[in-house]
Amino acid sequence: MATQTVPAEAPRECPLCPRLVDFREANKVKFPSYFNGAVESFGDENARLLIVGLAPGLHGANQTGRPFTGDYAGDLLYYALKEKGFAAGTYDKRPDDGFTLRDVLISNSVRCVPPENKPTPAEINTCRPFLISRMQAMPQVKVMLALGKIAHDSAVKAMGLKLSAYPFGHAAVHTLPDGRTLVDSYHCSRYNVNTGRLTTEMFLNVLDICRERL
Repeated sequence: MATQTVPAEAPRECPLCPRLVDFREANKVKFPSYFNGAVESFGDENARLLIVGLAPGLHGANQTGRPFTGDYAGDLLYYALKEKGFAAGTYDKRPDDGFTLRDVLISNSVRCVPPENKPTPAEINTCRPFLISRMQAMPQVKVMLALGKIAHDSAVKAMGLKLSAYPFGHAAVHTLPDGRTLVDSYHCSRYNVNTGRLTTEMFLNVLDICRERL
């Protein structure tokens, strides 16, 4: 699949990953009211900050059709974005809640929900052309924020760079060859927050780092 011909967003019924397609079809039966499809990016198409997540959550974005909407990770992410002036409105865990992002667009490394929230390396690789196209469609982006190591690795590979030159670490700041900046954060998952690996203060600090480099 040539990168130049790949759209920035996967089609809702994307057929590329058989395991994810099977899971999607099963979820259509189990949760018929859910979105159950490849989830499009959300936010400002002219944003200077691109946030890269992992994949839709089964009862989050897979249910609502909007990244990080409906699960715990979204509670922290959207609270923090609004707190730092990157969002407006009231986040109410619904795609029609009127919540908007300012100078931010959120995308995912994998656009379809994987079983147990764990995409395989092959699925991450298969979906990467969509992330590459998303990046190419936003030349104005100055900072990319990777939520978790999988998102970090996929973003680095999407830019054709070597992982060994850009090691993942919370609050790590990487200056890229093209002058843009890649910032890392632990994923804002319920597990990371409940175990204390990531606190609200730590995540707000990462957004401050991003703001400073815009």
